[in-house]
Amino acid sequence: MSRIGREPINVPAGVTVKIDGNHIAVKGPKGELEMNIHPNMTVVQEGNVLHVTRPDDEQQNKALHGLTRSLVNDMVVGVTQEFSKTLEINGVGYRAQKTGKQLIMNLGFSHQVTVDEIPGITIDVPDQNKIIIHGPDKQKVGQFAADVRMKRPPEPYKGKGIKYAEEVIRRKEGKTGK
Repeated sequence: MSRIGREPINVPAGVTVKIDGNHIAVKGPKGELEMNIHPNMTVVQEGNVLHVTRPDDEQQNKALHGLTRSLVNDMVVGVTQEFSKTLEINGVGYRAQKTGKQLIMNLGFSHQVTVDEIPGITIDVPDQNKIIIHGPDKQKVGQFAADVRMKRPPEPYKGKGIKYAEEVIRRKEGKTGK
């Protein structure tokens, strides 16, 4: 049995889960999420606990068991706490600001880089060198943060660019460092 898949999912108060065949809808204080799970997996609700089960021990079903449990758990956590990613901007003259629903960044190009907020994602800019992206959908938050980071990824010589807050940039010596 999958170690992750057999773990029960606790549903906190204020969160409603609707299971309709292979379609799961989770609604909570921070938003609502929907997902279609694989037809081989079954999700059963017993009171405030969800259980994910698989039909047999085939390799694909074993892999889907833990995956399905993780995805459903992320939905429950997302609608209660939200997920967030923090980005830092390093470089002389590099800065970000939020205007309406747009993130406007000066990243050393001859033009400003503009990124629009997508539905379900919120952008905060507490100061000009920090961007916080948060929302209930873990995959959307991570993908949007990666898209913003790709506007100017950090370079290895001076470390200029956009990086995740917990990311460590491996630095290289320049030409003079023989």
